[in-house]
Amino acid sequence: MAAKRDYYEILGVDKNASESAIKKAYRRLAKKYHPDTNAGDKDAERKFKEVTEAYSVLSDSEKKKMYDQFGYAAFDATGEAGSAYSSHGAYGGGFGNGFSGGSYSGSYRGPDGSYHEYHFDGNMDDIFDGMFGNVFGGGAREDSGRGFGGFGRGSGGFDGFRRSSGGFDGFGRTSGNGFGQEFRQRGSDLYAEVSVSFDEAAFGCDKMVTLQNPNTGGSTQTLKVHIPAGIDTGKSVRLRGKGMKGINGGENGDLLLKVTVGNKLGFERKGSDVYTTVSIPYTTAVFGGETRVHTLYGDVVCKIREGTQSGSKIRLKGKGIVSMKDKNVYGDQYVTIEIQVPRHLKPEARQKLMEYQRVCA
Repeated sequence: MAAKRDYYEILGVDKNASESAIKKAYRRLAKKYHPDTNAGDKDAERKFKEVTEAYSVLSDSEKKKMYDQFGYAAFDATGEAGSAYSSHGAYGGGFGNGFSGGSYSGSYRGPDGSYHEYHFDGNMDDIFDGMFGNVFGGGAREDSGRGFGGFGRGSGGFDGFRRSSGGFDGFGRTSGNGFGQEFRQRGSDLYAEVSVSFDEAAFGCDKMVTLQNPNTGGSTQTLKVHIPAGIDTGKSVRLRGKGMKGINGGENGDLLLKVTVGNKLGFERKGSDVYTTVSIPYTTAVFGGETRVHTLYGDVVCKIREGTQSGSKIRLKGKGIVSMKDKNVYGDQYVTIEIQVPRHLKPEARQKLMEYQRVCA
C-alpha cells in the first residue's frame, strides 16, 4: 500500500497557510480533479479524494492541531496519538492500537463526566454494547459532536450504523468530506422555469419541456412534466433524479421547475377563488330575472333579485380552483354585478322613463 502524502503537500500550501489560503487551494484542486469533469479518469478520482481528505482535516481547527502534533496517527488509531484523541471531551480514553485483533482493556469518559471500563476480546459488539448501553442507557440519541453519535446521526465521527457527515460511518464508507474507501455525494439540484396557461394550472396537464442538460455538456433534453391541478404562480414542480449526477454512486439531484401561470380574459384568481363580472340590463336589476354567467366549468344561469344594486356579488360555491392538497376541495367563484346603462333610447322608451322620473320626484 502506497504511503500517504502530507496533507499540506497535497493542497500545495505550507503549515503557516491561513484558513482562506487553504480554502482557495482546495477549491482550485477540487474543481480540477472533480469526477464530473474527469469521467472515467481513475487518477483524477484518486487525487480528488486526496484533496478532499486533506481539506477536511486542515479546514477544521481541532483536526489541524491534532494533525500538526501527531500526523496521521491522530485519525487512524495506529499510534499513541490515536488513543489520546478526545472528541470534544466526550471520551477521554481510546482503543489502544485499534481493532486489529487481540484483547484490549481501558476506560472512557461519558457525557456525565463519569468513567466506564471496557474490555475488547475481538468482538466489536462488546465495546459498542458497553459504551452505548452505559452512556446512553441503551436508547438512541443524536450527537452533533465529532465523537461517537450513538445510534442517531453523527456529524464528523462514527454515527452508529447510518450515514455520517464528514467522517466514518462505521463501515469505512464516507459521505461528505471524510475518510474512507468510497466518496459518495448527492448531485446538486437544478432550477428552471415553466409557463402554463390559466386553464392548464386550474385543471392540470402534461407538458413537454426542453432544457439544457448539464450532465451531457449542455445538450438539450426534452422531458414530459405533469403539472398538477390547482398549482399557482411561484410554486415548483420537483422532478426527482433529473438534477446533477451524484458522485461515485451517490443519488442524482432533483430538477425544480418554478411555475408561472398566465392570465385568462374575464377571470382573476386569488388563491383558490376566482373573480368575474357580469353585466345585466337596467330592467333586470329593477324587476329581477336571470342572467348567464361564465365559469371554468361551463355557463350557469343565475337568478337576479328584484332591486339588485350595481356592485352586488353572487357567490358560486365550488366553482373555483381545486386544492392541490385535496382533490375534493374547491374554491368559490365570486361574480360582481354591473348594471348596463342604455346609451340610446327610442322616443317611446325615453317618454316612459321621463314619466318614471316624474313619479319618483
